[in-house]
Amino acid sequence: MMLSPETAILASLFLPLAGGVGVLLTSNRPNLREAVTIVTSLLLLISVFSLLPTILDGGRPAVTLVEMLPGLSIAFKVEPLGMLFAGIASLLWPINSLYSIGYIRANNEKHQTRFYICFTIALSAAVGIAFSANLLTLFIFYEMLTLSTYPLVTHKGTDDAMTAGRTYLGILIGTSIGLLMPAIIWTWSVAGTTDFTAGGILDGKLQDALLGLMLLLYMFGIGKAALMPFHRWLPAAMVAPTPVSALLHAVAVVKAGVFSVVKIAVYIFGIDLLQAQPWTHWLLYAAGFTIITASLIALRQDNLKRRLAYSTISQLSYVILGVAILAPISAMGAALHIAAHAFGKITLFFAAGSIYTAAHKTEISQLDGIGKRMPWTMGAFAIGALSMIGVPPAAGFISKWYMLMGAFEADQIVAIGVIILSTLLNAAYFIPIIYAAFFKQESTESAQHPHGEAPLPIVLALSATAALTLLLFLFPQVPLELAREVVQP
Repeated sequence: MMLSPETAILASLFLPLAGGVGVLLTSNRPNLREAVTIVTSLLLLISVFSLLPTILDGGRPAVTLVEMLPGLSIAFKVEPLGMLFAGIASLLWPINSLYSIGYIRANNEKHQTRFYICFTIALSAAVGIAFSANLLTLFIFYEMLTLSTYPLVTHKGTDDAMTAGRTYLGILIGTSIGLLMPAIIWTWSVAGTTDFTAGGILDGKLQDALLGLMLLLYMFGIGKAALMPFHRWLPAAMVAPTPVSALLHAVAVVKAGVFSVVKIAVYIFGIDLLQAQPWTHWLLYAAGFTIITASLIALRQDNLKRRLAYSTISQLSYVILGVAILAPISAMGAALHIAAHAFGKITLFFAAGSIYTAAHKTEISQLDGIGKRMPWTMGAFAIGALSMIGVPPAAGFISKWYMLMGAFEADQIVAIGVIILSTLLNAAYFIPIIYAAFFKQESTESAQHPHGEAPLPIVLALSATAALTLLLFLFPQVPLELAREVVQP
């Protein structure tokens, strides 16, 4: 029996939490516990994608849980951008769960039940953010996502992990309480509502410098988008196990950040209002600075996960740049880049974890010749890297192309320069890794410690995400249609 759209919304929110209870009840039986995780992730996938036909047909199903005050409620409404984000998260969760099983077992990680439970809460929070009908609902689930991922960042329990956790929590909670919450309260006081509305709700409510100030509070208050200088939590969190890095960088956390940026720009401010107000144009320069600076820092990193972390900071600001260009086609590119980056970056982190599991290598300087022993892993890494650079036939090419076309359409010379320069920098810090892996000779020490690929679940997972990166390039119609409806409702 098909779920009604309203039932599907509630099921998508509560299925992960029910799965978390199931994981807790089966904590003493690892095989059953992990089966519960996989089954729950597949049920969420079915529930979320059951909404897709309704959204493509123009439906916007909604559910209100509770209304505290007029114009202030905990409510959910599925629109194209939320459908895109929820679809990405629900599609990647089963793959990440498969990968996690292989990684956690191969590396004998402790506290496995806690690990899987926190994952389920994080996915519920991600869906809540995706389907939020207003700023209050988004804020509640945004904080829930931060708190549920903190135990994952500190999973190893070492001094480094605890220090990283304090940085993670301090920056994300500090920005959301100190900047994002005041912006939401201010919006409610001037507009009388916090509902996400096509065309925005602030036109005629604020002007000039005040509007620019409100935009600043939102953009820096969404710390998960890692706009400099509020980016340090992301490289700090690299002490976590690789499946957590994948969750942070591809499935939920940073995607929640840039999703919130796009949603607030389009549905709270409105693209037309942002275009008409010169006090909002600072965002383009802030995004451009973050893109170039993070790329330059990535070039200097020898630790593979740290290089990928700074790459993520740069790539996230592509989404912000796409919005800041203030052309509908670039906003489409920004929405599509959320998907392109998710598939490409999760592939790169999966590959990094595969290398660590099979070869116990963490530094780029140790990877000479590793492609000969781990062809599936490094082949997938190459596909993910091509997507980050923006080279066909990988998905990143399409999203960057749309952003570049928008920059030309809006005569944004700075944005054009940033996209071209950062693409060259992306190539400069990814291509040498691929070249070294496949065309350099491995060191004598590596040759004395032969190894093959990582366990099968890890290889299957990274192969699947690499395939998705290629498929999104070849068949981008559905994500493109969702992105088009975001800017042309």
